[in-house]
Amino acid sequence: MSGHSQFNLLTQRRFLPYFTVQALGAFNDNVYRQAIIGLLAYMAVSRSEMGLYANLAPAIFILPFFLFSASAGQIAARMEKQKLIVITTSMEIAIMSLAAVGFLLQNMTVLLVALFCTGLQSTLFGPVKYSILPSVLKPEELTGGNGLVEMGTSLAILLGMVCGGLIFQLAGSHGPQVAAVAVIAMAMAGNLVARRIPKVDAGDASLKVDWNILRASLHIWALTRQRLAVRNAVLGVSWFWFVGTILTAQLPVYAQANLGGTQNLYIFALALFSVGAGIGSMSCEKLSGRTVEIGLVPLGAFGISAFLLDLYFARPGQALAAGLQVAQFIQAPGSLRIMLDLCGVGLFTGFFVVPLFALIQSRTPKAELAQVIAGMNIQNAMFIVLAALIGIAVQRYLGWTIPQLFLALAIANTLVALWIFTIVPEFLMRFVSWLLVRMLYRLKLHGIERHVPDEGAALLVCNHVSYMDALILSACIPRPARFVMYYRIFNIPVLRWIFKTAKAVPIAGARENPEVMQRAFDAVDAALAEGELVCIFPEGALTKDGNIAPFKSGMEKILQRAAARGQDVPVVPLALQNMWGSMWSRRSASAENGRLGRMRVPRRLRAHIEVHAGAPVTGAVASAALLEAQVRALRGDAA
Repeated sequence: MSGHSQFNLLTQRRFLPYFTVQALGAFNDNVYRQAIIGLLAYMAVSRSEMGLYANLAPAIFILPFFLFSASAGQIAARMEKQKLIVITTSMEIAIMSLAAVGFLLQNMTVLLVALFCTGLQSTLFGPVKYSILPSVLKPEELTGGNGLVEMGTSLAILLGMVCGGLIFQLAGSHGPQVAAVAVIAMAMAGNLVARRIPKVDAGDASLKVDWNILRASLHIWALTRQRLAVRNAVLGVSWFWFVGTILTAQLPVYAQANLGGTQNLYIFALALFSVGAGIGSMSCEKLSGRTVEIGLVPLGAFGISAFLLDLYFARPGQALAAGLQVAQFIQAPGSLRIMLDLCGVGLFTGFFVVPLFALIQSRTPKAELAQVIAGMNIQNAMFIVLAALIGIAVQRYLGWTIPQLFLALAIANTLVALWIFTIVPEFLMRFVSWLLVRMLYRLKLHGIERHVPDEGAALLVCNHVSYMDALILSACIPRPARFVMYYRIFNIPVLRWIFKTAKAVPIAGARENPEVMQRAFDAVDAALAEGELVCIFPEGALTKDGNIAPFKSGMEKILQRAAARGQDVPVVPLALQNMWGSMWSRRSASAENGRLGRMRVPRRLRAHIEVHAGAPVTGAVASAALLEAQVRALRGDAA
């Protein structure tokens, strides 16, 4: 849809230092945690002591998220963000210095205290990690930026686990010293890069931090529930952590018992999942057309379930061999299917979670975003703990095998997804419209990013060619827009559900139904007063011959009402090209008895469609004649 690439962000100072800092942080956390496991093996501790650490360490790391997320969210809201990132990375240097002492003394108490502090540092960094993005990225960059962050995090975690696990294998007797130096060096590198992040203003500098943990936690959790779509997006992110926790927690035993491998095969299985998640995350921008396309969320949810289901059937029982190395496993019968399933689950988790983060960021006021992220982190922690407890309980007390757990997870994921999408039908609506648009057309955009404002009210005007015009434009515009459309088009079966869920505004002519017309003008006026985008088709009906009909004066009435309230609404001209001749445009120049004309048989599938945007015109000078001329010029009509 566009020649832009999210990878361009990696060449820009507004994004690259931040991206590097968060990746280094995830990398170092996992180097540290795996190095502790390596130290336990180096110290030749008993299996029971090793098991105690395996159960105790995750709880110690996640405890600060329950205790301090509320304070962290408030601090992130009131502080300049670059300064806070420098402070948290400076904390990391101090924490990793304490960890280095633990490695050198081979003292597990010191290492576990440092692990708690690492969780505290992650708690403070979490709200600023995601709340900074809307301040440094444009709306059309949010999906791509979040995709890069999720990709970077997934790969950093994987590489950190590999490198942390190799320290004691490669360094031998010098393992403690190498681990101590490595974690401090990574922390110092993160702090140096953090100083290159440009300054970003506080979301709400006047906010007072409430140090009452319970009261503050309830307050920020309530913030996550104020807007229905945001509330359920937060729930979706927490569910992502639930699914991911159960899946990744089983991989070490699954690799040995069901795949017949060694520790190296566990890392390989985790790598397949992580690489899949990275690819899925990076693909979201291309699939969404640089908009916040929540239609990808249902695709991701049902894709996760499909691959988890197939993972169960691919190997429902124990492995037929034992001690397999990675190369031996790859050559074994049935292994390719398992590899594709693990990669597929990761791929669709990327489709699932990246649009949810972008939705939360785009629909939450900047002053509240850091606190909403903190509230989400509390809920995420609850879901992670719940996932761990359920995973242990069903295997220990119900006797479930890991493949059976995967089967139950696939079923549960489908049911939860259906529940969320039933509560907020916007997700399924966007999925249906996304599917329709991308099946039928290939879109090319001109000027959308330059001329459609990133925030604030604006009136968009466009020529009207087909029943699909509103869906096509919604797929092109980075922000949600309210579309005003002829009420008979609004009432077309299937499309009506999509239009209604998208809060489109049905309108009729003054003679046809004056009450519907008046309600439409009132709804448009209210939407503009709230700072929303509104898109109208000033011709008043679909073109009958492919040409642009004269613009009607309804647009001027909208602007006059806004001006009477003291609001000067800019008007952005849009033009659709190459839509005439599609199956969704009129076939003939007549519409007998008020009925819509018949549809054309399409000349080709996935036709190339272009959408052009012109420079905004102030509401004070905009007129129907002026905007009609501009739309004609954008479409390339002869003067």
